[in-house]
Amino acid sequence: MKVYIITDMEGVAGVLSSDDFGAPGSRYYEVGRELTTGETSAAVEGALDAGATDILVVDGHGSGAIDPQLLHPAAKLLAGRPIGYPFGCDDSFDAAMIVGQHAKSNTDGGHLSHTQSFTVEEYTINGVSLGEMGCNMLFCSYFGVPTVMVSGDAAAEAEARSLVPNIATAAVKEGLRRGPAAGLTGEQNKLHNGAAIHLSPETARELIRAAARDGLTRLSEIDPYRIEPPYEAVNVLRKTNEAPQRRGVAGADDLVELLRTPMAYSFVADAA
Repeated sequence: MKVYIITDMEGVAGVLSSDDFGAPGSRYYEVGRELTTGETSAAVEGALDAGATDILVVDGHGSGAIDPQLLHPAAKLLAGRPIGYPFGCDDSFDAAMIVGQHAKSNTDGGHLSHTQSFTVEEYTINGVSLGEMGCNMLFCSYFGVPTVMVSGDAAAEAEARSLVPNIATAAVKEGLRRGPAAGLTGEQNKLHNGAAIHLSPETARELIRAAARDGLTRLSEIDPYRIEPPYEAVNVLRKTNEAPQRRGVAGADDLVELLRTPMAYSFVADAA
């Protein structure tokens, strides 16, 4: 059984902020990498428990978040840049998992929630509001691969179940602040919900291990998340100190082609 695991960082227990943990040069970047790799290795262990024989881990965090020296030895690793959609996924995989996922932009209670960038107000495909999780589920379903497990903060868990009700989930932290970040600038959004209650790394990994095992065991019951073509994506960029919100539209008949459309650079029209 072949399993695809794509990772992020902001949804990992113990990752407290984007600026301090998220990129090379951040004061706790190596801590963030260790925490992310630990949770990913737990998902690998759960997949192995459920019968996986071939596992690919894809480092999906923008600056990279997987330490190859700490990753479970049973997994292969796709890392480095550039990597574009569909991030190494194809129809040879039986199931997909997402580790370290944050909720989409403007999610009530979402810790460090954003969509691709903290500067994005909202992103929709065919009128459905989606974040990175939903886009990842979609490109996996493009190849007929169901996403069977998601780990991240509690708001990301709820988002996953809104898309696939019977998906296996592991909530490893919960943001404290309620209310969406609608109307904020990108910098304000980055700081909007920076406080969260975190599980210990070991407890988080136990939950992820169990969820990965459960999701893969129930593979036949979990359908891929799909949106049917043709596709129209609408991207709304947050206001800045100098400019109001901007809105742009892109269309395609092919999902991967649509997802490859740059989110922040091709959309320049003023928001209505």
